[in-house]
Amino acid sequence: MADNRTMAELLQAPTEGYEDAIIILEITANNFELKHGVINLVQNKQFFGHDKEEPHVHIRYFNKITSTMRVPNVPSSSIKLMLFPFSLEGASRIWLEKEPPRSIQTWNDLVSKFINQFFPLSKMINLRNEITRFQQRFDESFYEAWEHFNDLLRACSHHGFSELHQLDTFYKALNVNDQDSL
Repeated sequence: MADNRTMAELLQAPTEGYEDAIIILEITANNFELKHGVINLVQNKQFFGHDKEEPHVHIRYFNKITSTMRVPNVPSSSIKLMLFPFSLEGASRIWLEKEPPRSIQTWNDLVSKFINQFFPLSKMINLRNEITRFQQRFDESFYEAWEHFNDLLRACSHHGFSELHQLDTFYKALNVNDQDSL
């Protein structure tokens, strides 16, 4: 089999391989477009993929923004899938670009892959350990300790601890004076 292309054709850069990881189903609504203001709103709170960033917080905030958009004949999941790349920058944008083409078919697929990438099991285990080993600091008031403990719970929202276990852990972590005041 002879390759009958000219030298100029052989030297052209390839045009395939530029498909996005996210598949967005065809939208049947007439004249649908993402409004510039919504894109700006999403870009004002971008996720970079730094260790201290909370991917669960990012998803909750993103859901809050997209819940304000209601477009007839456009599923909210399609809006989310279209907007989500605008909410990423730095390492998180590179992560999405490295995902295989057409590998993300639903909003749940995207959330699952995003959380698994930026909140790995090791991070969850470390946060669970921080929760179970929580201690009120010497200079911390009862209220500050309560806020600190709740911040840990929010950072690991899928910790799996019952409410009773959470209260027991917090109570045991308090100094004697604060335990007595309860």
